[in-house]
This record gives sequence, structure tokens and C-alpha cells, in this order.
Amino acid sequence: MTDVKNVLAVISPHVGGRAAGSALSSVFPGQAHVTVVERTDEDPAALRAAHVIVTGLAPVTAEHIAAAPRLELVQCASHGFDYVDLDAARARNVPVCNIGSSGAEKQNVAEQTFALMLALAKQLVPAHTALVDADWALPRLQQSITELSGKTLGIVGLGHIGEEVARRAVAFDMSILYSGPTRLDAETEARLGGARHVPLGELLRTSDYVTLHAPLTEATRHLLDADRLALMKPTAFVVNTARGALIDQDALADALERGTLAGAGLDVFDPEPPTAALRVLKAPNVVLSPHVAGVTRETLVRIALAAVQNAADFLAGKEPRDVVS
Repeated sequence: MTDVKNVLAVISPHVGGRAAGSALSSVFPGQAHVTVVERTDEDPAALRAAHVIVTGLAPVTAEHIAAAPRLELVQCASHGFDYVDLDAARARNVPVCNIGSSGAEKQNVAEQTFALMLALAKQLVPAHTALVDADWALPRLQQSITELSGKTLGIVGLGHIGEEVARRAVAFDMSILYSGPTRLDAETEARLGGARHVPLGELLRTSDYVTLHAPLTEATRHLLDADRLALMKPTAFVVNTARGALIDQDALADALERGTLAGAGLDVFDPEPPTAALRVLKAPNVVLSPHVAGVTRETLVRIALAAVQNAADFLAGKEPRDVVS
């Protein structure tokens, strides 16, 4: 008889909490005993007994890892893994995995990226707000309404999600630049409309739209700081559907308030949920959404299945996929 393994499913309230966790736990195979919580330390006994922690944006700290002597795997139900203490997991030889190769989120993150870009280009938010008050805003908006066609899109991080964004950019007849540690092969660059790999500084100076799809690490925290934002054209827009802390949000608010940047489309914030004190929420020409890029009905199913499958395979003795640490 196969030994039952204990799984602690930790799903933060702002991404669905227990309801989402229960749905996730229902697809685990029978040899797993699943406990669903909203905070990693909510049930100390379950944490002590856990062989696997599956986390949906809930922090897994060094203290949590120390309190889980049986822990064998931390599985992130997301592409991001910045909410897990990788050093503490590494010290215990506990692998940390995401769902990167599954592609579970890539379609909707790419769609949300273009939703934000189009909203900025077409000035949809001020147009809608004006019309609600019967204000025909066309005369004052028409000079700032633009097209995506013919513009240059700079993609920071051309992985699974970034490539999905690039595919859509080709359909919009945009030129594509990308930056990151790895260059694609020539065939893939050609398939993505002749995408060119350039240094980040060149990408920022020449792009009309900059979209972020990099993981959040100590090396990428505030990747777009005041100095790098200053490289962008005053007519350029920045879009972030990755992690809020990739951008220094005070520096972004400064640039928007001064008019040295045309606008920003933000689906992610630092912290999340953001507080009313976050200046960028009230900055001019921003389009905001509450981290919805990875949480459509369809995406949630794919995320759950990918996370559960990797954890279940690990418990069955297979090598885990998408090990990030």
C-alpha cells in the first residue's frame, strides 16, 4: 500500500482563498491528504506534517520551512516564485518549482498585456469616464489616440509568456525588440516578425511600448528605476503584467506626473493588494487591473492541473519539472 503524503495547499485570500484551494485539492490523486489554508502558518500541525506545500501567491518564509521538518517540495501555482524564501529552501535541499513550462498562464497574460496596451493607445478610460457624464471628449482626446500598427514593442523577458506577447504583436504589425540573458535562435526570431535582441538601455530608448515579463529576483527588483525610466521617450508607454516590484513605483509616478512618460498599464503592484497611499494609482494616464492576467476561469483550471500534476509526479517518485531553486 502506498504511503499517504501530506499536502498543504496555501491559497492567499486575494486570489481566491479556500474556495480556490478546495477546487485545487479536489484534483489531487488519492494517495495525497490535502489541507487547505489561506496562510502558511494557519494550521501549525498541518505545516509540521506537510511533505509538499502548494502555494498560490502565499508567502513561504524561512520560518515556515523550518517549521516543516518533513518538507520535500514547494510547488508554486504560478510562474512567479518571489514569495518563497529560496535560500531557506536551498539550505534544506527542498526543490522549489513553478509552472513555467506548462504555459498555463501565457494566453491570458498576453491578452491582458494587449488589453492594457490598447486601452492606453485608444484612451479608453478617459473616453469612458467622460461619456458617463455625457461629455463628448473626442475633441480633446483625438490628438492623443494612437495606433499599435507600426510601433515598436520592447519585451523585457522573452520566455513562454513574452513569446506569446510577441506572436500577437506580429499580428498587430509591430516591430519587436527584446532583452534578457538569452537570445533566441534565428528561426524563432524570424517567426516572431524579425524580433531583435538588444541591450535593455537600447530597448528602453527606442520602444514605443515596453512590456515586462521577467521574474522578480534580487537582480530584477526595481529593474525600471528612475534612471531607466528616464531613458524612455516621453511618448512611450510601459505595461507590467509580471510583478509590481519590477518597477520603482514612486519613480513611475514621478515620470507620469511630470509628463516624461505617456502612460502606464499595470496589472501588478507592490504591495498586493495595494494601499491607497500608492501614488501610481492616482497618477495621470494609467490603466489599472487587480492582477487578473492569470486568473480567468480557463487559466485557473490550467494552473491547478499543472501544479497538482507536478506535485503528484514528485510524490510518485518522478523528477519534478520547472525547478527554479
